[in-house]
Amino acid sequence: MMTARRGFFLALAAGTAIVALTADHADAQNQKKAGGPRPFARNLDNPTGIVVHPETGHVFVAERRGIVRFFKKEDGKRGRAMQVNRFPTDIYGKGPKYEIGPLGVAFLGSDHLVVGDGSRPDGEELVLVYNIEAEAPEKPARANSAAYKLGPIAPGDDSAKGEGNFYGVVVTDDGIFITANGDDTKGWILRAGVDGGKPGELKPFIATKQAVEVDAPCGITTNSDGDLVVGQMGEISLPGDSLLTVYDAKTGKLKSSMETGLNDIVGLAYSPATGKLYAVDFSWIDTTKGGLFELTVEGDEVSTRKIAELDKPTAMAFDANGNLYVTVVGTAEEGGKGKPGKVLRFGKRAL
Repeated sequence: MMTARRGFFLALAAGTAIVALTADHADAQNQKKAGGPRPFARNLDNPTGIVVHPETGHVFVAERRGIVRFFKKEDGKRGRAMQVNRFPTDIYGKGPKYEIGPLGVAFLGSDHLVVGDGSRPDGEELVLVYNIEAEAPEKPARANSAAYKLGPIAPGDDSAKGEGNFYGVVVTDDGIFITANGDDTKGWILRAGVDGGKPGELKPFIATKQAVEVDAPCGITTNSDGDLVVGQMGEISLPGDSLLTVYDAKTGKLKSSMETGLNDIVGLAYSPATGKLYAVDFSWIDTTKGGLFELTVEGDEVSTRKIAELDKPTAMAFDANGNLYVTVVGTAEEGGKGKPGKVLRFGKRAL
């Protein structure tokens, strides 16, 4: 999510809209019949991050109130438990305002959860690493109980304004990598090395704005070569400016930068079943155009196929079987109870 400093662009259209049945809409209807999207979890408050445990299959979601774990109970029903809570919160946006706590999530091994912070002012936010057990906790841990606290990246030579808004997190053999949106002039990807399972100091690694002249790195994943694959979101007031970029994870060297035609890429993931690359586009300028897309790279060009229309998607993660989970902020229904945020599940046949 973006800070109040950067703001939100709210597009309002007057009059009566006539909605045509487009090819994209037809594709969305067909894939729904094939196995998705179906609600996996409801009543989430501005969910922004998601990850699936590689061994247990438990789904961990970052939302305003903390980290929520979803799991299968002994009776086969789905259980829900708060894993970590008591995060502070921050308010983002102009016009529509969103209250945000933690942002991106990833696993370091099987027993540590890495959480990118969004709940404090830029220059004070941390990357927090929590011990987790195989089973859901009876009581949640508190936000300040992290086993490791990485950062902050305070104002200084590397970042004039200090870093924050740690949106995307990915863990590789080369370390922990985090996309940050505190300083628009640099657009940092941060890195913390890992030695013996213990994370090291958090440092600025790649100044993406200087490399590609587009700001706001958000979604991040890795390809089969171990490279960092990053969705450069760009300006929220400009349509179609999101880039798909690839960096060497060891050196930070830019290997490729490709236009996608999408508005605001906030999440990226490769299917473990097919190897295909997918993105979620929040589309700040017109959220009715947001959704899930398949990205196909041929040479130095990217083509996109819209799989589903989604209501303000924010993050995505696959399970080991190739099923996809996507977090959406959603829109509150008049008179509705609970929070509008959801996790949607796409069966692998739907992709």
